[in-house]
Amino acid sequence: MEIKKLSFPFNLEKHEFPPLAMALGYFDGVHRGHQQVIVEAKKQAENRGLHSAVMTFDPHPSVVLGKNEKHVQYITPLTEKISIIEGLEIDYLFVVHFTAEFANLLPQEFIDQFVIGLNVKHVVAGFDFSYGRMGKGNMETLPFHSREEFSYSVIPKFSEGDEKVSSTRIRRLLKEGKTDELPNLLGRFYSTTGTVVHGDKRGRTIGFPTANVNVNEEYIIPPLGVYAVRMKVKNHWYNGVCNVGFKPTFNKDSLKISIEVHLFDFNQDIYGEEVVIEWHLYLRKEQKFSGIDELVAQIDRDKQTAISYFEDNRR
Repeated sequence: MEIKKLSFPFNLEKHEFPPLAMALGYFDGVHRGHQQVIVEAKKQAENRGLHSAVMTFDPHPSVVLGKNEKHVQYITPLTEKISIIEGLEIDYLFVVHFTAEFANLLPQEFIDQFVIGLNVKHVVAGFDFSYGRMGKGNMETLPFHSREEFSYSVIPKFSEGDEKVSSTRIRRLLKEGKTDELPNLLGRFYSTTGTVVHGDKRGRTIGFPTANVNVNEEYIIPPLGVYAVRMKVKNHWYNGVCNVGFKPTFNKDSLKISIEVHLFDFNQDIYGEEVVIEWHLYLRKEQKFSGIDELVAQIDRDKQTAISYFEDNRR
């Protein structure tokens, strides 16, 4: 997949790219609804003898447009979004730098420069996609703005459980810790990428060594508590339990959230390794224990609960 980063204004000759079928959208999460749009663009490309393309934007428009809720944390930060789209075997990915100047483009200007100007011959977008200043362009105005230079497909609402599959819905579930409900929406478990860093190494002294993971701050982190997780280390997956919290038993004054993963049947030095945490099931809230023995007993119960979960959900 060829990745092209674009910003406004830019100079591109119309025929710098081959004729394209392009999916348009922000695609945070690249969830099952988004995948319908992207896969349709790929199918249209194959049927029409075109190259497949996806256009997305960075950062989230809410950051630039001064919305009440600024999405500075993502279901899929840009690097992960790129990786997932690449896995869908798309030929070109256009990442447009979203600025106030870009947001101020008239709908026709956006189409002229960022669609027709990229040699797009077929556009695919969701029914609720909008473009141009104040989102005045939409799938109903697209035929007018196309100047008959391209055809288009509109993807209808995609629902799961009588509710639209959306990034907003996924964000809500994430913030409620309902990680086990996400595969039906994402088509996969929610995951975060980070680096194993040195912690206080207290876990190994009580028989439960943990990997202290410094997760990319652009990710949405599930709420405080203990989770059944899998972690990818050096291309291998391991089951474990993860504590998200402030470690109140040991440090009542800590302000920084720590993410610590205890992996089962694992004994490797992985400091400095990039790892992926796959969030499966919320087990319990974080709590303060009266002493080490009580803490150890609870961690052992958490471990057994997680082991049972993974045995029941082998895949």
